[in-house]
Amino acid sequence: MEGKHMETGKKWNKRGLVIAAVALGVLFLCYIALCFAASRSGTIFPGVRVADTWEVGGMTIAQAEAQLEAHQDAWADDTAIGLTLAASEDDYSGTEVPLTFGEIGGVTMDSAATAQAAYDYCHSANFFASGWHYLSGMLGGGSVDAVLQAGNLTELAPALAKKLSREPVNGAYTMGSEAVYITKAKDGYSLDPDTLVQVLSEALGKCDYESVPIPYTLVRGTVLSAQAVHTAAAREVKNAGYDPKTESIYEAVVGAEFDQEEAQRLLDEAEPGETVEIPAAVEYPAVTADELRPLLFRDVLGTYKTHVSGSSNRISNVKKSAAAINGFVLNTGDVFSYNDVVGERTAARGYLPAPAYVRGETVDEIGGGICQTSSTLYMTALLSDLEIVTRAAHRYVPAYITKGMDATVSWGGPEFRFSNNTDYPIKIVASYSKNYLTVTIYGTNLTGKYVKMTKEELSTTPFTVVYEDDPTLPAGTEQVKTTPYTGYKVRTYRNVYDASGKLISSAFEASSDYKVRNKVILRGTKEMPDTPAVKPETPEITDPVTPETPEGGTTPVAPETPEGGTAAPATPEAGGSATTPETPEGGLNWPVPETGSSAGAGQSDPQQSGI
Repeated sequence: MEGKHMETGKKWNKRGLVIAAVALGVLFLCYIALCFAASRSGTIFPGVRVADTWEVGGMTIAQAEAQLEAHQDAWADDTAIGLTLAASEDDYSGTEVPLTFGEIGGVTMDSAATAQAAYDYCHSANFFASGWHYLSGMLGGGSVDAVLQAGNLTELAPALAKKLSREPVNGAYTMGSEAVYITKAKDGYSLDPDTLVQVLSEALGKCDYESVPIPYTLVRGTVLSAQAVHTAAAREVKNAGYDPKTESIYEAVVGAEFDQEEAQRLLDEAEPGETVEIPAAVEYPAVTADELRPLLFRDVLGTYKTHVSGSSNRISNVKKSAAAINGFVLNTGDVFSYNDVVGERTAARGYLPAPAYVRGETVDEIGGGICQTSSTLYMTALLSDLEIVTRAAHRYVPAYITKGMDATVSWGGPEFRFSNNTDYPIKIVASYSKNYLTVTIYGTNLTGKYVKMTKEELSTTPFTVVYEDDPTLPAGTEQVKTTPYTGYKVRTYRNVYDASGKLISSAFEASSDYKVRNKVILRGTKEMPDTPAVKPETPEITDPVTPETPEGGTTPVAPETPEGGTAAPATPEAGGSATTPETPEGGLNWPVPETGSSAGAGQSDPQQSGI
């Protein structure tokens, strides 16, 4: 029995081998048929894709080309290049930089070449391999890379490198209504265009753009500490102003105060590039640049005019000093200094000798007359309701302006200063025309308020007539040596009215103590040869005080009645003249011919400066 079973097993083994051989033969014949079919096929094998995305199996080359061309833009937008930052250790090393072919802009898919590549993938192999490719396409598919066309990457690289680079975030701050917002610095990086061209060219040439390492340069953001912000923010608040050099408006300055330690703690806890809110006491200016533009120098704040007389030299000095202050601009809080703006009065700078007071005497000094400009400006500043910082009255009452409204100056001595206490810039405009000096201050007056100035005379000190013998003058003759001035003590008041004429305030402004100067008459004692020495009888003088010229004008020489004649006033000193009535308070003065000329000499006594 056992032998019989062994014989039966051998028969079945032979039969299995025969069946297997037959099956293999059938499979081989089928594969041969498949290879034959594949080699004879005029289409791309089934299951074949381009870039593992676009199905082109079963298509002819022309059909595949049309299919790929239709999806050209979509392919460019969807196909990414795996750029990865590669450098030494820092926060950005290994970071992927998202980039598609569409973003490059100069790289496209060659549809015809890609369709041909898909076809060749199937048909370029030998007879047996083509069948295998056909079978693999049917079972799982196959993929071919897109054939790329690159434009001029050298031209495209600068813009692309800039686009792919990341600008650093510098530390910065802004002001809120109740907080300061500080942005924490964050580093950036930059790509070199030439390096980018090289890397992309190599990747595209190999069709290997899934992971492309690219060198980069780290760009540090500027770190801003809480202390630095506090130093910059905790500053004096300033309104927007005007820069005369550039003829432009500059922005206002905002101030803020906050806890530096708490601010730094919040900043340290923030992420790079994050903005943190720091509680702060923020103070904003009254006027911003946008608010200032339509209001700049819109209104006349005050204007005043004085009559200019005297020698041609004096008039020249008045005109020159007026030109020096003309157009001068003061922003909010600025202080105007007459000496600083006009400068030293010297012959080299074009100033001429003209009468001025020196230690109580009238002498010719370089710059005589410039006090008329400072006085006219002082009165204009008062009418403009500006703050007077420094002002001194003349030694003697001047003829060209109301008592108490003058301001004497000299180099190294008395000074005149005022400040712009308004919220807007102001500009001084000074001009001379037809023997009149006019000073106007322009600014911004939103309320329509205006100023009138008044004065109170506290006391009057009349001058006396003093005679001095002069042996150089013929006996019996007289000559005026010194013209007189009556002394006054005056107080002035600033009265502010609203647009409707209602008095808002009335305040003491300044005191002026004008000295008295006696009239000195020289009486000749020289005996003339061959002429009997007859000493004329001195008439009795019952009132030694000559009547005063109205409102600070030149006082005529005390009348003296000749024998048998009518009393007549003596001729005033050179440059002097009678005056017209006093200037109405708070307005332009009447034409008043002045006596003598204004000062500019170098006295240090405020009461010894010019006319």
